[in-house]
Amino acid sequence: MAKVPVQFTLNGSEKAEFVESGTTLLHALRDKIGDTSPKGGCHQGTCGACSVIIDGELRLSCLTLAETCNGADIKTTAGLAEGGMLHPLQRAFLDAFATQCGFCTPGMIMAAKVLLDRMPNPSREDVVEALSGNVCRCTGYEPIIQAVLTAARANSQNAA
Repeated sequence: MAKVPVQFTLNGSEKAEFVESGTTLLHALRDKIGDTSPKGGCHQGTCGACSVIIDGELRLSCLTLAETCNGADIKTTAGLAEGGMLHPLQRAFLDAFATQCGFCTPGMIMAAKVLLDRMPNPSREDVVEALSGNVCRCTGYEPIIQAVLTAARANSQNAA
């Protein structure tokens, strides 16, 4: 198989790699670059564990070809913390015990981040809809929903 060059910004750092044509972004991130925060769950686009933000849009890295990300700005949960401080969503997930096994957590957090970036004060229904593409087998979802709502409230209080 032919190798193709791909360059993108990952969590604020420029990355350049040669990947086999047809390599998913999930495999490029985990195997070539070493960012293991997106998780490979179903590899079919149904669980959401591999969710990343590409140019502001939530995307499934298991279904996205790395070669289509040339020039893109990609964010993963590994890049959310700043200055050694957890992102408010990460902190809220920990505080609400919304991480149990933790496998779904990166995808849940990225879906929640896109929601809060677009809608800083979502309703419970907005949160449920935003997380609907993500599967969790441990929490029953309620702690996750509460974590997102808590992070939204904290962000709105900090903005005031």
